[in-house]
Amino acid sequence: AVSEACRRMAARRADAALLTDAQGVLSGIVTAEDISGRVIAEGLRPEETSMAKVMTPTPVFVMSNSSATEALQKMVQGKFRHLPVVEHGTVTAMLDITKFLWGAISRMEQAAEHGSAIAAAMEGVERQWGNEFAGPHAFIENLRDQMFKPSLSTIITENSSVPVVSPFDLVTVAAKKMREYRVNSVVVMTGNILQGILTSMDLVLRVVAQSLSPEVTLVEKVMTASPGCATLDTSILEALQSMQDGKFRHIPVANKRGQIVACLDALQLTHASISMVEGASGRNDVANAMVQKFWDSALAVHPAEEYDEHSEESRTAASDSAEGKHTPPYVGNAFSFKIEDRKGRMHRFSCGFRELG
Repeated sequence: AVSEACRRMAARRADAALLTDAQGVLSGIVTAEDISGRVIAEGLRPEETSMAKVMTPTPVFVMSNSSATEALQKMVQGKFRHLPVVEHGTVTAMLDITKFLWGAISRMEQAAEHGSAIAAAMEGVERQWGNEFAGPHAFIENLRDQMFKPSLSTIITENSSVPVVSPFDLVTVAAKKMREYRVNSVVVMTGNILQGILTSMDLVLRVVAQSLSPEVTLVEKVMTASPGCATLDTSILEALQSMQDGKFRHIPVANKRGQIVACLDALQLTHASISMVEGASGRNDVANAMVQKFWDSALAVHPAEEYDEHSEESRTAASDSAEGKHTPPYVGNAFSFKIEDRKGRMHRFSCGFRELG
């Protein structure tokens, strides 16, 4: 039943579940957004609804020997967050595109601090292309500018609308709003004042997994109150780092007048930044080879999560406004740390293990 799957997802902080047959062959996938839109918004009882009724059958997947570039292309083209990995007909792992991007960011940070490591990741390109190759540092700087320098205003369209609910609305109202707008979050407002945010993952963790009834539970009881905001001038990288530091995956965006004009999630930012690189014009064979090497190295930082064949769901870790437990990424031969000073300011740094005395 959906209720049992939600409890298992909550226990693993997972936002997706894979369904397989007795032989381990992939048969479907269910996400938190599916549960919100196909169960709660429809007024179905989670404890009486089977996973087979709400799953997406025969999901797109990649083979275990596929390249990182091939996996990325499938995820970007299909606007997927999750991509099962199959070997010999059975599911072995699950890719999470947002973790993929954390790996890319980690590689870029590593490039600035440990130049030799990123050069090693690009090994072979310089030998193959000789003088045509500008070097890993110039490549990474250019890639960083393409992916992350643009502001959030480049993603948000002028006619974008934000689904809004009241703190005193029922959870079912919020789920219906998410389904109507085809999004996985709503902002909670009292007049023009932002009170909180509610996501589809919150509905899985804080409502269904806790055996609460969506028909009688108020939004204010399960929302995340007083979320941080970005502005239209905030860069994609700043927004992503804010999400990573704050352990959340959604961020409201305000205009210069303080009005909420959008609520972006990590998946939207990830697809936008990756699409900017993949859609770059004028790339030659050298640049294409470099990009493919870079994606492979980024995947090495955050590889696909192994799939537990003894359970229905993937082991894909998730962090959302409700369940954010994202640990700092492991960066090649370095560890990333985050510390808070006495004034409450957060500081991030990486340290190679050879430097630890």
